[in-house]
Amino acid sequence: MASCVLSECGIRPLPRFYPKPTNSFASNPSPTLKLNPPVTPLPSLNSRSGFFPRTRNWALNVATPLTTLETPPEEEDARRFDPGAPPPFNLADIRAAIPKHCWVKNPWRSMSYVVRDVAIVLGLAAVAAYFNSWLLWPLYWFAQGTMFWALFVLGHDCGHGSFSNDPRLNSVAGHLLHSSILVPYHGWRISHRTHHQNHGHVENDESWHPLPESLYKKLEKTTQIFRFMLPFPMLAYPFYLWGRSPGKNGSHFDPQSDLFLPKEKKDVVTSTACWTVMAALLVCLNFVMGPIQMLKLYVIPYWIFVMWLDFVNYLHHHGHEDKLPWYRGKEWSYLRGGLTTLDRDYGWINNIHHDIGTHVIHHLFPQIPHYHLVEATEAAKPVLGKYYREPKNSGPLPLHLLGSLIRSMKQDHFVSDTGDVVYYEADPKLNGQRT
Repeated sequence: MASCVLSECGIRPLPRFYPKPTNSFASNPSPTLKLNPPVTPLPSLNSRSGFFPRTRNWALNVATPLTTLETPPEEEDARRFDPGAPPPFNLADIRAAIPKHCWVKNPWRSMSYVVRDVAIVLGLAAVAAYFNSWLLWPLYWFAQGTMFWALFVLGHDCGHGSFSNDPRLNSVAGHLLHSSILVPYHGWRISHRTHHQNHGHVENDESWHPLPESLYKKLEKTTQIFRFMLPFPMLAYPFYLWGRSPGKNGSHFDPQSDLFLPKEKKDVVTSTACWTVMAALLVCLNFVMGPIQMLKLYVIPYWIFVMWLDFVNYLHHHGHEDKLPWYRGKEWSYLRGGLTTLDRDYGWINNIHHDIGTHVIHHLFPQIPHYHLVEATEAAKPVLGKYYREPKNSGPLPLHLLGSLIRSMKQDHFVSDTGDVVYYEADPKLNGQRT
């Protein structure tokens, strides 16, 4: 270490025939060396000749450095931080940090977002149909698909009850919003509730949960490709509504599905009926306007919406630079599962899709209205500490998230069949890699 200190002071390194010091700064000198240098006054720190005098035996005058290189405490803590360890706080601590007004639901404000989004959807369709230009259609598809996604998020708030305190208003608004984009409102609402109640649990989570290794290896090759090879996973949502995820049975349209309790069957029938009415309306419009015009006005934007939904939902639970834990058994808790979710920055899209990127606080407290989520997240950050992962800043469009998506699809394939705290593992054969 003496050679390092001396080189920092501007003095040439030790000659090779001197023995190197040990790793310990406080080690005693060898008993064969007589360290009795003459007492000489120290030169000025600003002297060009350096701190130590240039004498023939200058190397033997060096003992313990004036300062030692120590690891900063924050880096030490970062190395020791275990994201799978129980947090030193509880839900009540987070709740207490969030301002009281963040819990207040304003139905008029919620309805204003519905009016705004529906007006934009109708306006975009009218403009696109009027000009009917192939130069404008791609812009329309992206914009309208994004607005369909915004409608879904407002219906999502209805499903959580964060839209208003009136269950009837939530149900009516939710059915109108979700049926218009071919989502069965109650069927989705109930399965999404299951997702929130079991987030981060390997077996009990509902959407984009990991597959145990034994189940993954039983999947047909085509199923593995459709689940993990882009772009197929980004088109999964309609198929999930009909058949759920691998390893789970039932349908969001079937009131007899094991997704639902007996008392919820009437709700499911109502939503399936609304979905059927919308599908019939689209068929009639297809005859009136022609299949090509319907393809351009509705079908392509619908699939853009599906890609937004799968893209956002997946990245809220996957794709972080560090592996995040999934839980089983006694290690799982509502708080620990919720802390594995991720916030994401979507640039200009944040306001359009109602700040759904503030996902951590939403998962822990889904009753908070979307227009208070940003403030609630900022208030909770000091409590969450390192359990909150600050999202990377986005440009106008969240193109930076494509890299996170691609990397995760290549690395996050299954988890171990055993263990109560597990992390994703990769199947090298799926991506054509050699072990």
